[in-house]
Amino acid sequence: MSKQESSEYKSRLREITAVLHKHGITRGVTPEKLRLILEDLGPTYIKIGQIMSLHSDILPKRYCEELMRLCSEVAPMPFEEVEEILQDSYGMDWREIFQNIEETPLGSASIAQVHKAVLKDGRQVVMKIQRRGIYETMARDIVLLKRAVKVFPPVSLKDMVDLDMVLDELWVVTREEMNFLTEAANMEEFARKNQNVSFVGVPILYQEYTTPHVLVMEYIDGLCIDDKEALLAEGYDLKEVGSKLVDNYIKQVIEDGFFHADPHPGNLRIRDGKIIWIDMGMMGRLSERDREFLELAVRGVAVNDVGMIQEAVMALGEFKERPDPSTLYEDIGTLLGKYGTTKIGEIDIAQVMMDLMDVMKENKIIMPHGLTMLARGLTHMEGILADISPDINMIGIAATRIKGDLLHTVDWKKEIKKNGKLLYRSLHKSIELPALLSDVMHGYLKGQTRVNLDLHASRELEQLLRRLIRNIVMGLWVMALLISSSIICTTDMKPKVWGIPAIGAIGYLIAFCIVIYVFLKHIFSKK
Repeated sequence: MSKQESSEYKSRLREITAVLHKHGITRGVTPEKLRLILEDLGPTYIKIGQIMSLHSDILPKRYCEELMRLCSEVAPMPFEEVEEILQDSYGMDWREIFQNIEETPLGSASIAQVHKAVLKDGRQVVMKIQRRGIYETMARDIVLLKRAVKVFPPVSLKDMVDLDMVLDELWVVTREEMNFLTEAANMEEFARKNQNVSFVGVPILYQEYTTPHVLVMEYIDGLCIDDKEALLAEGYDLKEVGSKLVDNYIKQVIEDGFFHADPHPGNLRIRDGKIIWIDMGMMGRLSERDREFLELAVRGVAVNDVGMIQEAVMALGEFKERPDPSTLYEDIGTLLGKYGTTKIGEIDIAQVMMDLMDVMKENKIIMPHGLTMLARGLTHMEGILADISPDINMIGIAATRIKGDLLHTVDWKKEIKKNGKLLYRSLHKSIELPALLSDVMHGYLKGQTRVNLDLHASRELEQLLRRLIRNIVMGLWVMALLISSSIICTTDMKPKVWGIPAIGAIGYLIAFCIVIYVFLKHIFSKK
């Protein structure tokens, strides 16, 4: 590190320390205090705070909600600086590529600002220009922030979350967002995955004019999706717009595993009957495995099945210590009880996911980054729907799409083959089971085997075991009655009924009644 860099680090560290001291960091960090600290620290920290608001899986909900209030607008760069960045990026004067660039930006954020421009051939475009030295500035600030958090008091945000881990992840996400070639690739991939969706569009990307620090795309002059009056004046049906928006978003999540992670109204336009998605700097990804278990969780909520949701959570989550299954089961059951009487069309899926995140935090389960981004995206989507079409609900559309996709996308040959193998292995193991049980019991009787059981059953599990034992006992009674009655029927015992010994007939009748009782009990049971 050079003397100049060392001096810059020391100067910035003093600034950070002064801000922390100003807000009384040693007395704890409230949500509002954290937001004010980040605002005072400047644009790079505002961006960090905005990304931190995505982490509802590890940050308390009140912190995430407060951080979402951070203002994204910052003081714009002077146009002279914009010209210098364009010169460095293209290696030539910008006038050789563009007819005109509007000096006043359309928007100015912490990482970049946006200008409207016109290409030499007359096409109207939007230029996204990265602030000079922002990469180095944020890298330095994150290093210094890591040092600063060490002064957090014992009872504070530090105890709630591993801040070093959060900062590392933030830096990874931010680096991806600062590379405009990555955003360009995201635009191309998104367009390719939605090319067959007639009501979805993406701005045209001008790849030949795009660099790591400059992104050039088509100018979209459509209507903002939350401009209800303008949409109605143009003849749009708001319910149709909302339904198509949700259907496409669910498709992005469930089918593509590649979805827009920041779908706020500013990133959605309506033009020529199409929903135009813009700003692909922050995209979420879900693996095929993640999507399968996400579908399982949605179905679990739809049918009020605690076991399905628990299976999905345990498969998707990350944890240092395995949580107590019975506690997790009970917590999920309590969560579902909150929505148990709610119709599926009235369930707020974003709220359900946030509540599920709270359950996971209580059980020390961390969700993958893709799912935390999805939770943020769903919150934005619910906000849009509440504004333009509040009678639309996402979980109903999601359940319908999942059900429809299951019929069209399942490889039945593969499923039959897989289940056939499982059946064969199960039958094979069932043949071995008596011998294994005999060996265990023989060892136990000889004092060579010790069995330790730690049973901690929930009420539902207790009821299940009780029913299982009852049915087993009933089955044994039926078998005993049938066998004994059959033996009696081979004799000449009198009196006889219908040509067979009466005792045998009574045994058959009792066995029949038991079977009918168990059958009716199973049919009409509420459990």
